[in-house]
Amino acid sequence: MKTSHLLTLAALIAAAPAAFAHGNEDHATPRKFDPAQVEVTDIGQEGDPKKVTRTIQVDMADTMRFTPANLAVKRGETVRFVIRNGGQVLHEMVLGTSQALAEHAALMRKFPGMEHADANMAHVKPGTSGEIVWQFTKAGEFQFACLLPGHFEAGMVGQLVVK
Repeated sequence: MKTSHLLTLAALIAAAPAAFAHGNEDHATPRKFDPAQVEVTDIGQEGDPKKVTRTIQVDMADTMRFTPANLAVKRGETVRFVIRNGGQVLHEMVLGTSQALAEHAALMRKFPGMEHADANMAHVKPGTSGEIVWQFTKAGEFQFACLLPGHFEAGMVGQLVVK
């Protein structure tokens, strides 16, 4: 058991320097898709914008809630999420497993100025919108969350089912 904790801690420490890029940027500009840079994760991979099969609108609010809070997609589907921040503070939407999101939220509490711009996330300034294009290659129950310090803990988490 101690070995797994040490391995997890070592992985977090190793990832920390690359993760210090969270700041107040609003990565609202869509990422330039590069197939050579696509990384396969436990919930799928960055999607090719030319292969989007549908668009899902998600709103974020200062009540620390997403609307809708429950989403369902089909395995293999490539979805464009258009994420709108109707609040007065920075919010983000991050796709992941419940474990990965909880670990990332804990890391964000330790290093609140973290900066990163991964394909599974969008940081959105108040009154603006951002996008995530994602291909869901694995079935299962996943989540999306705002991992800014205090937001995840306040319940800014949604459920995502891939059938």
